[in-house]
Formats: sequence, C-alpha cells, structure tokens
Amino acid sequence: MKEMTMSSTKKEKILDHLIFVYGENQARKTNERILSAITCFKEERSHIPGLTNEHVISEQDVILITYGDSIKQREQSPLQTLSAFLDTYLDDQISMVHILPFFPYSSDDGFSVMDYRLVNPDLGSWNDVQDLAEDYKLMFDAVINHISSESEWFRKFIEGDEHYWDYFITGAESWDLSKVVRPRTSRLLTTVETAKDTQMVWTTFSSDQIDLNYANPEVFVEIIELMLFYVRQGASAIRLDAIAYLWKESGTTCIHLEQTHRLVKVMRLVLDWVAPHVDLITETNVPHQENISYFGAIDQETGVGDEAHMVYQFPLAPLALHTLIVGSTSIINDWIEGLEPTGTFMNFIASHDGIGIMPARGLIDQEGIDRIIAQVKAHGGLVSYKSNPDGSETVYELNTTLYDALNDPYHPDPTLDVARFIASQVIMISLAGVPGIYFHSLFGFRNAHDYYKMTGRARSINRKSFEFSEIEMMLSDPENIHCHVFEQYKRLLEIRTTESAFHPQGAQTILRVSERVFALERQSPDGSTIILVLLNVTANDCEIDVDLNNTNLRDGSRFLDLISGDEFTCQQARLSITMTPYQPMWLKLVN
Repeated sequence: MKEMTMSSTKKEKILDHLIFVYGENQARKTNERILSAITCFKEERSHIPGLTNEHVISEQDVILITYGDSIKQREQSPLQTLSAFLDTYLDDQISMVHILPFFPYSSDDGFSVMDYRLVNPDLGSWNDVQDLAEDYKLMFDAVINHISSESEWFRKFIEGDEHYWDYFITGAESWDLSKVVRPRTSRLLTTVETAKDTQMVWTTFSSDQIDLNYANPEVFVEIIELMLFYVRQGASAIRLDAIAYLWKESGTTCIHLEQTHRLVKVMRLVLDWVAPHVDLITETNVPHQENISYFGAIDQETGVGDEAHMVYQFPLAPLALHTLIVGSTSIINDWIEGLEPTGTFMNFIASHDGIGIMPARGLIDQEGIDRIIAQVKAHGGLVSYKSNPDGSETVYELNTTLYDALNDPYHPDPTLDVARFIASQVIMISLAGVPGIYFHSLFGFRNAHDYYKMTGRARSINRKSFEFSEIEMMLSDPENIHCHVFEQYKRLLEIRTTESAFHPQGAQTILRVSERVFALERQSPDGSTIILVLLNVTANDCEIDVDLNNTNLRDGSRFLDLISGDEFTCQQARLSITMTPYQPMWLKLVN
C-alpha cells in the first residue's frame, strides 16, 4: 500500500513538471510515454544486476575520474586495462569509477557523442563495462545537451527526415539572443545545408556539437529511455554534462531556465521510482549559488533535495589553488563557513577539464584571480576564454595539471613540490562530501605539452594517456616523484575510508587557529567520532596553539595523528604543535 502511494505521488509530480514545461495536452502524451518506459524497466528489473532499493553513501565512497583509455596495454582493451590497474593498485581505496564518455565520438575527447548506446570499440565493449560494474560503482556520462554532427540523429535531420526535423533548434536567428550566456567564443549558430533548405542550428560548444531541442517532448522521452538503458548496463550514477544549457528561449540567458530544472526533477523522480540506488549528478561550471540551485528544493527534515543527489563543488578548485598560492586560509575559511546545509557535494580540484575561474568570482577578488592566472601561465599552463553578451571575452578556465599549477616546473623542488600537491588533496578529501579524484592527480602528473601540440586543443594538456608498463615502472621506483605522490595519496585514502568522521554528510566546522593553517573539525553523523584536520598551507614551519575549548574535543588529553602516527598531549585544553611545510594532520582522540 505504501509503495502504491509513493508511486502515485511520483506519477503526479512527474505530470505536474511536464505540464509546466509542455502544456496540458503535450504533457499528458509525454507522461504516458515515460510511464510506458518505466513499466518496461520494472518488468525487466529482476534480470538487471546490481539493482537495489537503497541509496547509501558513506566515508568509503571515493570516485576516480578517468578516461576509458587513460591507461593502456597491448592486446587488451583499455577498459580491461583500467580494471586490471584498479584491482592491482586501488582495490580498496576507490568505490566508484567515473568513466568519461566512452561512446563513439567525433571531437572533444568524447563529448561530441555519435551514438549514445554504443561503446567506442577503441575502448572495449559493454561486456567490459559490465565487468567493471561487478567490482565498482560506475558513473556514466549523459552528454545530453548536444550530440555530434556525425550522429544518426543529425544525419536524418540533414536528410530532411520529418521525425528528426524538430530534434534540433532552428529558426533562432530571428530570436533575441542578446542575453545568451555560454562558455565559448565560437559562433552560437552554425549554418548547415539540409535536403529541405539552409538552416542555422544552435551550437553552444562547437559546430560539431549540435544542441538538442527539448522543446520537442520526443527528445526528452528519448533521454529518459537512454537513462534507463544506462542503468540496465550497470550505471550507479549518471552525470548530466553541461545540463545548465538544456532549455533555450528567445530573450533569455538560455542558462538555468526553470524548464531545465523541471526536466532534471523528472529524471530524478524516474530514478527514485525504479532505481533508487542510482545517483543523479549535475555538472554546472558556474558561480556557487547558481550551481547549488541544482539540488532543487531541500527537505528541511532530511536535508535532501528533489533534483540532483550530488552537485559538483566547482568553487573548491580555484579556492584550494588560491589558498596554497597565497599561503592564507582566510578566503577558503570564509567560504566554508558560509556554506548552507544542502545536498551532497562531489568535491574535486582537478578534472579532465581545466580549473574553472567563473565559480571563483565573488569569492576571490580580482587581484587574487589575476594572481592564480599569472602563476598558471608562468608554470606553462594555458588559458581558455568565454564570450559575454556584450561581445567581450572573460577567462573561463585554466588548462593545466594541478601539480604544475601549484609547482614551478622550471625550478623543481621535489620534496616541497610533492608536499604542496598532497596538501591540496588533503583539503579536498577532508571536506564534507564525496571526493572525486582525477586519474592524473593520483600520480601528480605534469603538463603534457607534447600532447597539446599534437591535438592543438588546450584541454589536452591534462588528458594524456599512459601505458600500463609506464605506470608500473613509476610505481616501482621509490625515487620517482609520481611514486611518492601515489603512495602518499593511497595512504590517505586508506585512512579516510575507515573513519566515519569523514562521512559525506557529517558535520564540519572551521576553526580559526592561524591564517597559515587550515583547521577543520569533522564529525560523524551520529557524533561518535571526531577528527581534527590541520594543514600547514605554507612553505615554512608553523607553530600553532589550538584552543580545544572551541571544539567538541575539549575534554580530550591525548591525540593520535592518523597520518604520521605521532601522539600529542594537550595542557588545559590547549594543543601546541609545530608543523613542517605543508604538513597535514588528522588528529583523533586516544581513548
């Protein structure tokens, strides 16, 4: 009876959202199509591996972000090699693998998808994907704002096929486009010749990435069916790439429109109904308040929103970089203290894309932003721009590995450089939320100028792939800096995943110990476990005096640093510590 009531409620909510987007008549027809897809899925449910009715996250959740071919080996598909690498080196430290778009594509390293339902044969097969899903949760990319110009859908459009004629946005040349916000400097509308006539189609990101027309409900039904297909293939999370730009309308910014939010809410309702274990994750590289709008309406009792389960924490990357460049925790502390209770963040400070600058605006002043940009350039990184409605251009992202953004490759100091890089990762994995670790960050890889010169694409500087034998050689050499980074990173993850104080939804409180030290109290949801995070963010020794009266550890006397194994004794609820450059500590009360 309870399940029937819940299903009835979801059905009503889905219809309400569809009516808002499409109007009464189209909404009811679209609703029937979606309900039919749900019915088919439920009939197959018992034959789909991995399905559960539970949605559970814990401190054991750590996401690895990787291309399907970040690591390769002869006579083996890259997806099989990825599985072998994980099983050999990270079996217990990684719970979820985000395989960046592994479908056939025509450009943008996978983000111009030619067929949503095929695995790129250069990477492997659906069997390889499903084999990975047996040992790890998998995040699939739903690159659904746009599709490749070489896709069958767009080919049918070019041929004048009536069914596909409204799959793409045409006629926008007559719209008021003066307010449109987009993250590129290329032309917004691209001219194409079709069997009918000459058309101008909407292309937010490039002329090869044709935006889909969600004003046509047939497109949305296709995407709902695609989402359920991904669950059938083993997806435990679905990442909505560039979702903010989904709905377009004349005279608007064409970003974050209410129709976009409503359609994401429908996706969430469908998943909650038939696959509640699957996370819906939104990727919106925009300022913080716009970003967190994708949690939707937050239930005050449960703290859960009705839109995305998780939202990418975009400000964290520029804030962590700024903290370590200037050697001050002032700005990042202010930001963390100002975070309102919302849903679960996916914390990350490096990815296949660059380091977004837009999310930092309003948090870091222009002088601080200019300082970040200058250091990245001085360290061999690149800068990408976006167009503004007034025709001007603004820095959009920094294309660099995080290791080189932090460390000068022309004047290396291996001991200090590795410590500084690890410090950046400690900030990320200590915060409330689920950490997302980019493959290249596991090793502290440097800018791949050779790969950038080969492709001509700025983002390639952080997307180089490696032979498994190269990785094995690095990790077998204790003098190799990449080995140092990996071993230290792995050790941190081994500790983190066993401590309930690092639960994604556990409490966090900033402590104002010293501007030179990042100090954070983390607490398990039930309050039984507390860890005091301390991190020297400077290249100098730092003496600190922690007043435990300002913490939930005020009654403790002896503390163990889980990272170094050192013990500390406090006097009259005060803890005096000398920290070495970039030293991290996770202090736990010794019973």
